[in-house]
Amino acid sequence: MSRSLLVVGGTGFLGIHLLRAAEEARFTPVCAARRASELVFGTFRVFDAADPDECERALDLIEPLAIVHVAAMARIVDCELDPARARRVNTEWPGELATLARERGLRFVHVSTDLVFGASRAPMSGFTELDGPAPVSVYGVTKAAGERAVLDADPAALVVRLPLLCGDSHGRGLGASDSVVASVARGERPRLFTDEWRTPLDVAVAARALVELADSDVHGVLHVAGPTRMNRHELGLRALRAAGYSDLRALVEAAERSGQHATRPPDVSLDSTLARAVLRTSLSEPFA
Repeated sequence: MSRSLLVVGGTGFLGIHLLRAAEEARFTPVCAARRASELVFGTFRVFDAADPDECERALDLIEPLAIVHVAAMARIVDCELDPARARRVNTEWPGELATLARERGLRFVHVSTDLVFGASRAPMSGFTELDGPAPVSVYGVTKAAGERAVLDADPAALVVRLPLLCGDSHGRGLGASDSVVASVARGERPRLFTDEWRTPLDVAVAARALVELADSDVHGVLHVAGPTRMNRHELGLRALRAAGYSDLRALVEAAERSGQHATRPPDVSLDSTLARAVLRTSLSEPFA
């Protein structure tokens, strides 16, 4: 079998880094997406992976060693406005891909989110893989259902829950850090919450971990997150400092959620003890 790694959703913030990490790990990276991007590394295949027939034809052509599925309907507001589409993209589609992977004997890694939690505040050490999902948004509900669909379809698959991702978006202003830096560069004063807690991770680190896991037999659910619990305001200040800004607190507005953002839970920090035990990739603190 080839050393091809198929990244479904490879033109997004995480996907671009996954393709580069796959290349560095001596895979042949193949990007699957509906439209081309000048940022893609490796081979690009334009096809609708949500269409089972088209997906089967593409898998027959590519013959990958593994599939890493990162595509999602990820904007919380979009999911609230169109829950049927969110269910199709975040729940049904991953299960169908996992079925195809199992039938072909392919390794399947599905990316999920810390936002499958939120109904209760995380313990100080973060949620573990043994904690049951309890989402508060349509996005979280459909992603949690997608996890179940994947593991029901392919018990040998791996679901990786990622936290808030930050880092280089290649000038696109994406992610938890570049979006803040881009906002300040436009002369805006972004509003960052001091009471919304996550365990953020650099997107390049997340990508390297996913590629490593795609070449392993780890299965079930795994939390891959940063080692430090921090709020959005602190992360924004760190990002601006790393970008060379000074007088940081004048550049952003510190704010509290004050119950106005019910679909954005106050604390979904993840405990990555298990991941650190199995990974060679160091899950380092962003902007340390």
